[in-house]
Amino acid sequence: MQSPADRQDRHEYPAHWEADVVLRDGGTARIRPITVDDADRLVSFYEQVSDESKYYRFFAPYPRLSAKDVHRFTHHDFVDRVGLAATIGGEFIATVRYDRIGADGLPASAPADEAEVAFLVQDAHQGRGVASALLEHIAAVARERGIRRFAAEVLPANSKMIKVFTDAGYTQKRSFEDGVVRLEFDLEPTDRSLAVQRAREQRAEAHSVRRLLAPGSVAVVGVGRAPGGVGRSVLGNIRDAGHPGRLYAVNKAFPEDLKEVDGVPAYRSVRDIEGPVDLAVVAVPAEHVPAVVSECGEHEVQGLVVLSAGYAESGPEGRERQRALVQLARAYGMRIIGPNAFGVINTAPDVLLNASLAPEMPRPGRIGLFTQSGAIGIALLSRLHRRGGGVTGVTGVSTFVSAGNRADVSGNDVLQYWYDDPETDVALMYLESLGNPRKFTRLARRTAAAKPLVVVQGVGSAPQGHAVRATRLPHATVSALLRQAGVIRVDTITELVDAGLLLARQPLPAGPRVAILGNSESLGVLTYDRCLAEGLRPSPPLDLTTGATAEDFHRALSRALADETCDAVVVTAIPAIGEGSPGDAELAEALRSAAAAVPGKPVLVVHVELGGLAEALSAAASTSPQALAKAPGAEGGAHPPPLSASLERGDPHRPAERLPTAAPEAVPEASKSCSRLIPAYPAAERAVRALAEAVKYAQWRREAADPGKVPEYDDIDEKGAAELIGGLLERGRGLTLGQAETCELLDRYGIHVRRALPAPTPEAAAEAARTLGYPVALKATAPHLRHRADLGGVRLDLADEEQLRRAYTELTELFGQPEELRPVVQGMAPRGVDTVVRAVIDPAAGAVLSFGLAGAASQLLGDMAHRLIPVTDREATSLVRSIRTAPLLFGWRGSTPVDTPALEELLLRVSRLVDDHPEVVAVTLEPVVVAQHGVSVLGATLRLAPPPARDDLGPRTLPAY
Repeated sequence: MQSPADRQDRHEYPAHWEADVVLRDGGTARIRPITVDDADRLVSFYEQVSDESKYYRFFAPYPRLSAKDVHRFTHHDFVDRVGLAATIGGEFIATVRYDRIGADGLPASAPADEAEVAFLVQDAHQGRGVASALLEHIAAVARERGIRRFAAEVLPANSKMIKVFTDAGYTQKRSFEDGVVRLEFDLEPTDRSLAVQRAREQRAEAHSVRRLLAPGSVAVVGVGRAPGGVGRSVLGNIRDAGHPGRLYAVNKAFPEDLKEVDGVPAYRSVRDIEGPVDLAVVAVPAEHVPAVVSECGEHEVQGLVVLSAGYAESGPEGRERQRALVQLARAYGMRIIGPNAFGVINTAPDVLLNASLAPEMPRPGRIGLFTQSGAIGIALLSRLHRRGGGVTGVTGVSTFVSAGNRADVSGNDVLQYWYDDPETDVALMYLESLGNPRKFTRLARRTAAAKPLVVVQGVGSAPQGHAVRATRLPHATVSALLRQAGVIRVDTITELVDAGLLLARQPLPAGPRVAILGNSESLGVLTYDRCLAEGLRPSPPLDLTTGATAEDFHRALSRALADETCDAVVVTAIPAIGEGSPGDAELAEALRSAAAAVPGKPVLVVHVELGGLAEALSAAASTSPQALAKAPGAEGGAHPPPLSASLERGDPHRPAERLPTAAPEAVPEASKSCSRLIPAYPAAERAVRALAEAVKYAQWRREAADPGKVPEYDDIDEKGAAELIGGLLERGRGLTLGQAETCELLDRYGIHVRRALPAPTPEAAAEAARTLGYPVALKATAPHLRHRADLGGVRLDLADEEQLRRAYTELTELFGQPEELRPVVQGMAPRGVDTVVRAVIDPAAGAVLSFGLAGAASQLLGDMAHRLIPVTDREATSLVRSIRTAPLLFGWRGSTPVDTPALEELLLRVSRLVDDHPEVVAVTLEPVVVAQHGVSVLGATLRLAPPPARDDLGPRTLPAY
């Protein structure tokens, strides 16, 4: 950067404008302000631009920049004149600049709010979306500096640049004069510009992940000379999986005459490889990784999977090492999975990539897996492999990513890839932390509208290797917000796999009505009870008796599926003993054929097995080694171990364990009917829990198709509220408003707080009551007594001055002097249900609206419901009904139903207030009494502060490191 003596800026160098971006083809570039130190870079960049591009930029032949040009294009004040450059490897690939102009078109300063903008993109990088990314960033800079409109003059033949402007989604005007197209456009983000920006973000980030998961060539760096070790193991896994692309083994310690390792071409450096390398898998000690990354960058490798440990998970020094790693890789336009990663897998037949530490390729299928922890990744792959086969067919994995410390590529990026990946029908994610909850919920909502997304979310603090934004929201609140976004939230790996198998194999249920049939009465009753517990509506179980044949199962299932009052069927089956009893294969075929006739309803099987009891008893009958060798699962046994037994046997976290290999001929056959494979569960509660999640998800899908609208209210004074907030914030950066100011601001949004008058003495209380009119309430507002009627700090229905004075005396005798109690007198509200409404802006998750019943019981049980702001009318309706104590609002046990439409309107008005004015960082309305007719807000607190920065409304950027 320039020295203070050289700097001619009116502002310091704006480091916060620096950003890494993902380009259209999945590569990355760095955007930063241009400074006086960039003169040589600018000249070199310009020399590599074609004459045609120069002509389009300057409207005339312009073969080289003069010294005056170089000075002008590198000296900026960062206010009226700003230049940004996109760089790769430290060199310019594109530039953009604006110059503030007045109404006459001449250079100007503020308050002029228009600027001319111009781009120049190196020909070799045109078509990568560089100009679009630069336009987003220069527009954000201009808005920050008070510029509201851009003007650009473009030659008609420069169709690419015209398209950059017209496709951006801003409100614009277009004119043609003197042979030049003049474009003028407002810089205020619009719904269309945000939609365009997010669509570009999705395509770019998805492409960046696709380059990592479907490389044409792979180099493994750190392959040991002797068998064993991480690098050598990964090399073997890639080779054995059948990857069709070129594969290279790299180790700087290889002898110069070594040509191959395990049949794979060997090199001492990535630079020595003659052909292109799309992906490098790095398995060298952390201290050697930077040199490897530099070699890869110089060889134009597209992406890295870093298996090496010793980064942020090891402490502060490792965190700095991790930061340097990400910055170095991005400088060369590469993305990273890792460090400390387990690896990636892609089972697509034209890719067959196993660049991981998993010793076997999982079965191909329609399920995408993402984990951060390697141990969890092993457990998921192992369980899914064991559960994915069996008599009901085969389900497997499309892609698998274990991101380790996820220093760069995160779950958000993989969601972008899965969103339109035709090979993935269901996404399963184990998230130990959420790096960007606001973005994750946005992406999850969009993904869940297209395909199921099942998530296990870590409860404790984030692992040491993860850079995570701080959130003040409880875990339960974040979980509720994820559910609002359509995420299927489960608590364990077992539930993750259970739900994933059902959603990958079966259609979504149309409703909660469940038919139960099987050959065990007790198992049917257990299933029935679990359905009730999960909120489903089961029919009485149909007992086929233990003598049921496969044909009996087929007929019963066919009748249940044909019943219009049934949305899903759970089949319970126990092994039957005796002649004519169906075997597993026969029963499976009977169920599959019946289900195939009615493909629109899901079918699940609860298949309780004896677990090889006969073989175990046979082995126990003799003490001879030969007999013991015939134990279940031993070679030569009459039957393979049953599914439920193999699921529970062994420790899935052991990395040395090799996954059982499916019969090769079984996979393609099963894949033909993958959509109708019937999942089997070893326990009724697991099957029913998975079905209940599918029912709730299907309901969310139906509701998401019509999310409702954010209503307009004629009595809202948005402008007046903004002026009031601006005046209040001039006092300080953060303040809790007094009662009068709170009431005034809420009044601007049609939220009226019932008047309360201070009562520092009995006489003042009596005067307040005469002003308000009897009956009144006397309340202690000290923090430890506020809203605590159960402690006796509230006296209600005081009909006259005598009762008021007596209540005042009782309060002061019980709790202390008036100075401590801070008593107030308030007019009585109509009787109803006491509730609480809160809104808060969380720096990580965004603005959240919460609702629940008031009182210690609801607080103790955590019975609050939450929605992201802005809330639609449909969301307000569901918010009121989603708390466990909601029946109290609707006439529970013969009580009078209260005015929930008025309550919903109040929720919508609070949502509008916080959404329109992000300076309102916290609102609490407590209590809100919902009566038979109308609502009464009896207490309110409101806090103002400068709003936290919202990166989801700014230009596209990768997380800063």
